[in-house]
Amino acid sequence: MRHKMAGRKLGRNPSHRRAMLRNMVTSFLEHERLVTTLPKAKEIRPLAEKMITLGKRDTLHARRQVQSYLLSDVVAKKVFDTIAPRFSDRPGGYSRIIKYRHRSGDGAEEAIIELIGSGLEERRVEEAEPEEKAESGGTETASGDEGGEEAESKS
Repeated sequence: MRHKMAGRKLGRNPSHRRAMLRNMVTSFLEHERLVTTLPKAKEIRPLAEKMITLGKRDTLHARRQVQSYLLSDVVAKKVFDTIAPRFSDRPGGYSRIIKYRHRSGDGAEEAIIELIGSGLEERRVEEAEPEEKAESGGTETASGDEGGEEAESKS
């Protein structure tokens, strides 16, 4: 039984695991979206959310804690300038994990981890809006033409 055994080893030794998780959290916060295996996504989530929570505090100590964990100063600045203000009124749960597919090489279950409010939903809405406008404009023109053609053919 796994009583009091928190965390996943992910098939790596402790130093490699820590380095990998720091790298993945940095990449996740930089791109706001990451495709990885499901166990890795579940390990990244609490670490990334802690960085965002520190970003919401916006103190010198919090800045130093974030910069000591993340591998890029640019990403650390992004956490405080853009990401944390977006979630200022949210008490937690800044990311979502979506099961994606099984990898073809080894069958590992992949997942998408993304920040709330920056993911697929917004992209789908942006892509759908121009199509709806084009369809509604095209439909009116086409129906007007078709109505005229039908009237001519019936006469």
